[in-house]
Amino acid sequence: MVIDTTGEGSGGSALVGAEDELVVLLVEDDDGDAFLVTEHLADAALTVVVRRATTLDDAISTLGDRAVDCVLLDLGLPDAVGLDAVTRLRALPCAPALVVLTGLSGTDEGVRAVAAGADDYLVKGEVEPDLLGRSVRYAVQRRRSEAQQRAIYRSQIREAETMRLERALLPTPLVDDDDLAVLVGYIPGGNGLLGGDFYDAVELGDGRVVCLIGDVAGHGPDEAALGATLRTAWRTLVVSGTAPADVIGHVEHILTLERDRPEIFSTLCQVVVAPDRRSADLYLAGHLAPLLISEGRIAPVPSTARGRAMGVPSTGGWQALTIPLAAPWSLLLYTDGLVEATLAGVEVQGLDGPRPRRARLGLDGLASTVERVLADGQSNVVERTLRAVRDVHGGPLDDDAAALLVGWAGPGEAGERASTTAEDAGWGR
Repeated sequence: MVIDTTGEGSGGSALVGAEDELVVLLVEDDDGDAFLVTEHLADAALTVVVRRATTLDDAISTLGDRAVDCVLLDLGLPDAVGLDAVTRLRALPCAPALVVLTGLSGTDEGVRAVAAGADDYLVKGEVEPDLLGRSVRYAVQRRRSEAQQRAIYRSQIREAETMRLERALLPTPLVDDDDLAVLVGYIPGGNGLLGGDFYDAVELGDGRVVCLIGDVAGHGPDEAALGATLRTAWRTLVVSGTAPADVIGHVEHILTLERDRPEIFSTLCQVVVAPDRRSADLYLAGHLAPLLISEGRIAPVPSTARGRAMGVPSTGGWQALTIPLAAPWSLLLYTDGLVEATLAGVEVQGLDGPRPRRARLGLDGLASTVERVLADGQSNVVERTLRAVRDVHGGPLDDDAAALLVGWAGPGEAGERASTTAEDAGWGR
């Protein structure tokens, strides 16, 4: 045992053993009683650093300055008598374990102390080293277990909140045409936090199918919540009959109202597939152009009509670019998390310094990856593309990645439906 009035306390493992060093604060104004307790602690099977305070105010000050594992508290102090001391100590943030020392031989005072928040109580005249050691270990273990349970509970709450956000970001496309293929996928970046990527697809009463993919600048729960808000606003506008050419402007208005900082912006890609499935109108708000898969070729749609990102302080709107389509065709919409993936083991010289950096997959690399995926089969293209990009990256991507594929093989040809998220088996966070 070490008696110390100045040193810092040490932490401990979840399970309290005899070898763990514990910091005990003895709050006792009587020198004789303090000496006896200190001797008992020295004889107990504990590795312990003992500090002493003679008043409750001194004890509270010590707890604010230094780490303490357990408080041994006398219930008769000059500035606190009875359970008032227990109540005040328990009200402290991150209060340590608390064992009450009472001079009364009856159990009533000790039981009331435990009811008020103490972990255990001991009668001074009946204390002996083994009993004191067990009581301190029990009290510390109980507090650590409670802290672990609180941490687990908070983790479960955060996980549930994350899943609710993901469900808002990742809706079920509202497309009834069985001839149209609609495949969607979303995986968060390597740190497991949600970002602002979002997608959706809605079939209108006249047969047009409006598809969306977007990305809020930034990464985390605030951006995820904003992305969910924008996607919900977009779907509401589309199903309520707003002309596709006007939708982006209204979504931008929602963005400016809901963002918490003026520098937050969002990119968006909207595709409106014609009822006869032989053309589509493309709207780009600062977003990457989709890949067109048709006639054995995979190439990005020429982005000659690209407009500005939503929420940036510049003029200009968003004009439609009509894309002719010949069956079978597919359009792959995606976010920048895919093209910004890097190539494991491939380095290039950086422009901002002498140190090399990992080469990026880029748009051409993504097109080549999709080509390899299609060469191995036509099903589950989005999921297999996400996995292929993650494989060349060498692990979880640094940024979120979302993708939506809409395609048409011709009249009477059933279209595939599939959804892939990080919650699916085999992905993990």
